[in-house]
Amino acid sequence: MKISTRLRYGTRLMIALGERYQKGHADLNDIAQAEAISVKYLSQIIIPLKHAGLIVSFRGAHGGYMLAKDPQKITLWDVYMVLEGSASLAECINDPGKCGQSTTCVTRALWGDLGKTIEKKMAGITIADLVDGRNKAAAAQAIMYNI
Repeated sequence: MKISTRLRYGTRLMIALGERYQKGHADLNDIAQAEAISVKYLSQIIIPLKHAGLIVSFRGAHGGYMLAKDPQKITLWDVYMVLEGSASLAECINDPGKCGQSTTCVTRALWGDLGKTIEKKMAGITIADLVDGRNKAAAAQAIMYNI
């Protein structure tokens, strides 16, 4: 299993917006520069997140983007479903007709259970949790020891 670039960058975008949640909207160019992601790529990722109601936009010279709701109310699972659309590890999970052995296949149940485990884990992680994790990592990196 591999996490797509779209999901990784989308998650970083959501964390960046989560960091700025109480401060107002953020400029996409600033986020792109801070996250080392192209503005063009972020512009493509923002569209489905906006349509799903996770992000709101503000037009004008001082426009930008912000989270549509509190970072504690947006989960990694929400972002995953918008950007990836499915959590099925195998096609036969949602569509048993894809495989002639789906009714007797022992691995189909395994892939289904693993998918549910991933969903449960992602649904338990909020954007606020990820912002907190980033802040802790940055603080730990900033600690310097002088002898």
